[in-house]
Amino acid sequence: MTDQPSAASSWSPAPAVAQLWSVHTLAGRDLRGTLARIADIGFEGVEPISLYGHPAASVAGMLDDLGLSMRSAHVDFPVGDAGERTLDVYAELGTSTLVWSLEPEELTTQDDIRRGAERVNEAARRAGERGLSIGYHNHFAEFTNAWDGRTAYDVLLDCLDPRVVLEVDLYWVAVAGADATALVRRLGDRVRLLHVKDGPAQGMDDQMTVLGEGTVHVDSTIAACTALESCIVELDRTAGDMVSALARSYDYLVGRSLATGRRSSLTEGLLS
Repeated sequence: MTDQPSAASSWSPAPAVAQLWSVHTLAGRDLRGTLARIADIGFEGVEPISLYGHPAASVAGMLDDLGLSMRSAHVDFPVGDAGERTLDVYAELGTSTLVWSLEPEELTTQDDIRRGAERVNEAARRAGERGLSIGYHNHFAEFTNAWDGRTAYDVLLDCLDPRVVLEVDLYWVAVAGADATALVRRLGDRVRLLHVKDGPAQGMDDQMTVLGEGTVHVDSTIAACTALESCIVELDRTAGDMVSALARSYDYLVGRSLATGRRSSLTEGLLS
C-alpha cells in the first residue's frame, strides 16, 4: 500500500538488501549467477538463509567481486559446538548480525517464551564475545498469542538481553492484525533491520506482491524507523517472476527515497 511517510528528523534511508530466501531455488543452482543478478538490480547487499554448500571464503570472494555486503544472515541461534562454527563462518564473511526466530511451540505459553529467550540470550553472549550481534526475527504468532493484553512479543522483549537487536517483519505483523508502524515507533532504536514485504496480508499462504501493490503500510513503517541499518526485501512467494518482483520492489524503495541503492533508474532492462 502506498502511503505518505512522516519521517522523524533523525530518519535517513538505509541500504536496500535482498533476502536470498526469495530466490533460494536459483541460488541453490547457481549462487554466483544469482548474486550477480541481485547486484545488477542495484541492491547494496544480501541477507542469506544458507551458503548453499559453498565455503565462506568462496562466498566472500563472490560478494567482493560483485560489490555486495552481507551485514546480516539468517542462521540458527549460535549455541553449543555448532554455534562456534557458525560464528567462525560469519565472522569470516564480515557479517555483523545473525538473525533467527523462536519456533511456534516456543511461543505457546509465557514459560515457553522465557525458556526460549534463555537460548537467544546465550547466543547473544557468545556472539558478543566475537564482536557480533544477535537479532530476533518475528513471524505472526508473536502477536496472535496474548495474555491479559500482553502479546507473546511483549513477554519476549521483557526477557531478552538488551543487546539482542530486532528485525521486524512488517508483513507478518500485518497478518496478525497489528500495526507495524506503531510497533517500530514504540521499539525505537532497537529495530535495526526491517523485512519489507507487501500483499493481501490475510494469511500465511498468501501470494505476496511487489512493494506498493498490496495492503501493507510499507512507507510509513520504514519512515518510523530511527536506527535502521538494512531495508531488506523478501517475497516468500509470488505469482509472477521472482527476480522481476525483486527488481520492481527495489525500484519502489529507491524511487521513493525509502532506501539507498547502487542504481537510481528503473531496472526493466536488467531482467533478461
